[in-house]
Amino acid sequence: MQATEKVKYLIIGQGLVGTWMSYHLDNAGISYKVVNDLTIQSATSVASGVINPVTGRRIVQTWLIETILPYAVKQYQDIADKLNIEIIKSAPIMLIHPSLQMKESFDYRMAHENIYLFNQDPTAWTPYFKMPFGIGAIDECYWMDLNTMTKHWHHYLTTTGKYISDHFSYSDIELKENVVNWKNIQAEKIIFCDGVNAMNNPYFNALPFAPNKGEALIIKVPGLPNNHIYKNNVSIVPWKDDLFWVGSSYEWKFSDSNPTTSFKEKMIQSLDLFLELPYEVMEHITGIRPANTQRRPFVGIHPVYPQLAICNGMGTKGCSLAPYFTNELLGHMEQGHPIEPEASLDRFKSILSGIK
Repeated sequence: MQATEKVKYLIIGQGLVGTWMSYHLDNAGISYKVVNDLTIQSATSVASGVINPVTGRRIVQTWLIETILPYAVKQYQDIADKLNIEIIKSAPIMLIHPSLQMKESFDYRMAHENIYLFNQDPTAWTPYFKMPFGIGAIDECYWMDLNTMTKHWHHYLTTTGKYISDHFSYSDIELKENVVNWKNIQAEKIIFCDGVNAMNNPYFNALPFAPNKGEALIIKVPGLPNNHIYKNNVSIVPWKDDLFWVGSSYEWKFSDSNPTTSFKEKMIQSLDLFLELPYEVMEHITGIRPANTQRRPFVGIHPVYPQLAICNGMGTKGCSLAPYFTNELLGHMEQGHPIEPEASLDRFKSILSGIK
């Protein structure tokens, strides 16, 4: 009979959120194990890896960005130093206005909230893009190589004996007073960081998940500078070498996670409208994001089962939100610090309390 191993926390999932949750625990010297099933695709593997301080067609500041941006940048730099890799670089967004209306919206924000926006000389970009409505730029944008980060963190977890490659079944959970058992592991808490899989979690499936499907193309564009992100009706993001990520869609109604011909054709049409350079489509990738109807994360401890916690629902902003809110959850569990009210699980206390 295999002996029971005791840890303080058992983390489910090693995508972006699971990586950051385990990183913070590791830095704090707190015992943990990460359970991850490599046969289940993580949304992180197809994410663009961009932090953008403004959002939407109205070009408004992203939620909590003044707090989250400097924190996230430092954390990505710190984990890169720990793993001795390069994963973060400054990449201002070149905003190629797709219409006169969007140019006017940009100009308005420049005049009223000129924090991250600045003008660009269009002549420097004419070899690369068609720009009938001009070009602007967004500063304080960053690109993270999430695949390299999660791959190297997986290696770190494996070599330090903190990684379990296994399929996690909710039926294997055994709740006891003050502890929870899973197979031969006993923990004070299980932290669910498993993305869209949480929709099948009997303890958290009452949360208002609204997953969306994202698609992207990986294209080869020789000659296009890879130290910027380019945005028109689509985004062109550095991937590696002369490869770029192009996307993405936000489909709220979908039947499967497979790539669609309609998306590929739409991206090609959009690229042809503003990209001057020749390009080649190398790959078509998809992923399902763990979004929700409130567009705010789910962070906290279950109101009925204190042995269970969750950090999920990051949606399209996971790259910036994940480092911050995994640390907030750790502070809440260890020191009782409050979680940002708009992200706290407390706002769903009533519906979660109804789960028996």
